[in-house]
Amino acid sequence: MVEGKLPFVECAFINKAPLFCGVNYPFWKIRMKIFIESLGRGVWDAIVNDPYVPKTVINGQIVDKPWSEWSDSESKKAQL
Repeated sequence: MVEGKLPFVECAFINKAPLFCGVNYPFWKIRMKIFIESLGRGVWDAIVNDPYVPKTVINGQIVDKPWSEWSDSESKKAQL
């Protein structure tokens, strides 16, 4: 663990992720969540709920859809 240093020496930049130096995890966690949500709500949703992969049904089984068959909306959703 880092000792004798300030926990957040990088200040509060809005264009880069907050640095975690091993001190005050709950505070860092909240700042990191806010930073990721600022990139887009869909990014945080992908972290919490797993990435989106379009599916299709073939012979009664659910399988991943081939990339070439993705619609524009599915492609946009999967990019997050």
